[in-house]
Amino acid sequence: MSRLPLRSGFHVARRIGVRLLVGVVASQVAVAAALVVTDAVKKKDRVKRFGFPHPGSFDATVGDTATTLYTLGEDLYRDMLAAIRGARHQILFETYLWKADEVGREFRDALNDAAARGVDVYIIYDWFGNLVVPRSFYRFHPAVHVFRFPPVRLSLLLSPLRAAGLTHRKLLVVDSEFAFVGGYNIGSLYATEWRDTHVRLSGPAIFELAHSFAQVWNHLSSRDTPGLSPHNPSPWNPPLRAINNIPADLVYPIRAVYLDAISRAQTHIHLTTAYFIPDQQILTALIEAARRGVDVQIMIPEESNHVVADWLSRGFYSALLSEDITLLLYRNAMIHAKTASIDGHWSIVGTANIDRLSLGFNYETVLEVQDSAFAANMERIFQADSDNCRRVTREEWSTRHPAARAAETALTPLRTML
Repeated sequence: MSRLPLRSGFHVARRIGVRLLVGVVASQVAVAAALVVTDAVKKKDRVKRFGFPHPGSFDATVGDTATTLYTLGEDLYRDMLAAIRGARHQILFETYLWKADEVGREFRDALNDAAARGVDVYIIYDWFGNLVVPRSFYRFHPAVHVFRFPPVRLSLLLSPLRAAGLTHRKLLVVDSEFAFVGGYNIGSLYATEWRDTHVRLSGPAIFELAHSFAQVWNHLSSRDTPGLSPHNPSPWNPPLRAINNIPADLVYPIRAVYLDAISRAQTHIHLTTAYFIPDQQILTALIEAARRGVDVQIMIPEESNHVVADWLSRGFYSALLSEDITLLLYRNAMIHAKTASIDGHWSIVGTANIDRLSLGFNYETVLEVQDSAFAANMERIFQADSDNCRRVTREEWSTRHPAARAAETALTPLRTML
């Protein structure tokens, strides 16, 4: 019996499969491109957004460490710069975005001045995140130790997973006096026009963030640069600890910490994230919490700075609303905070969004805090932000335009990449 018809049928099926795959990919690209172009046109006509509330700054003592929560970039930058200008021994500074504007220059110059007076200054900034910034902006004093975090490392071919990831972290540690972490990048835009959250530490828990910085510096920076070994005064089971995603070690614990905390929730979950594109396990954990009577509230931007991420988030609205999960859309500003509080006791502030890039690809750091006074401050901030939100109803969402449904469906495969 001839096998030619079978081979012919196989080739036909393969061609059809390839064409279908190309068609699906082309439709995703077309939808994403259309959204980006439409958003760009709208931005030209969009009135500059002002008037969003500034909840303020909030202090609490956690164990032996004093904490301050910041919700306005101007206040945060003032205290960060004061710490840098007062440094006597060592500065550890890491950021994802570092704009070549007034605020960016102020930080660069303050770090250079510190090095000039004999302070040991270590800087990590992301290469990919700052592609649009002129390389000439990053002019540092000769004594500054600088690591320009590369998008691709030489080990990519031998160990692609270990070589992956950008540094999405925003850290500052000054001497043994102050440490900062949160969502704020460095730039004038973020000082007054974005709503974000950062936290400052003063006390023994500073080690947590010094160690976070050292993990990346010692692993990835040049062998010609000095290593870091922070002194550890931290006890076992501290009420405040840093959780770090380190792709070079294939370590991604932040996702597991979120899943564990959500599974323990008894009364409420208040989650704020700039980009909400959860994997199935996190989505299921939130739904299961709601089904057992937990009040789950999720706050995201009504319009973020990434329109495709917005549309990917909208693909989850139906599943959330059908379980009576409260969906809050923050208005009049980009909310970029990455925070959560659960049951008035457990909180997180840091750099990681609820998406695959943050939870399974990038270098990230969050501060996990188990303390009722700190959680009370987080609740005050969430309530103030809620007053500036529009709540999405199930009825409203069920009547959205069919074209919107089609766009959400077309973009679904992109969830695994973002």
